[in-house]
Amino acid sequence: MTRATETTEIISKYLPGVKKISTDLLREGAPIEPDPPVSHWKPEAVQYYEDGARIEAAFRNFIHRADAKQEEDSYEIFVCHANVIRYIVCRALQFPPEGWLRMSLNNGSITHLVIRPNGRVALRTLGDTGFMPPDKITRT
Repeated sequence: MTRATETTEIISKYLPGVKKISTDLLREGAPIEPDPPVSHWKPEAVQYYEDGARIEAAFRNFIHRADAKQEEDSYEIFVCHANVIRYIVCRALQFPPEGWLRMSLNNGSITHLVIRPNGRVALRTLGDTGFMPPDKITRT
C-alpha cells in the first residue's frame, strides 16, 4: 500500500481539512477468480478466499446510497489499487464481478462513480488519465 499512501499524501495537500482514513479493506488483492480464466493471472485459490472476502467487505462498507434526506452532494475519495477499483465498479454497476479483469486501468488514474439516493448508479469515468502528461502514464 506504499504507493496508495504516498498518493494520498499528495492529494491531501490539495484538499486541506478533508479527513483521511486508512483501512486494510482497500488493500490490493485478488477479489474473485476471473471468468473466463486468464493465463497471466494465477494466484493460489486461497488468495481469492482471503482477499475476496476482504474486498467484498470494502464494497459493502463504503459503497452505498446517500440518505434520501441529504440535500447536498457528498464525495468519498478512495486511493487504492486497480484490482480493488475494477471489482468495486463491477459490483456497483451490478455487472458479474468475475469480469473485473477485463478492464485495464493506468496507474494514478481516476474513476468516478455516482450513486443516487434512489440506488441508480452511473459510471462517469473509468481509469481517466487525461490529466497526465503522456510520458507519465504507466500500467502495472
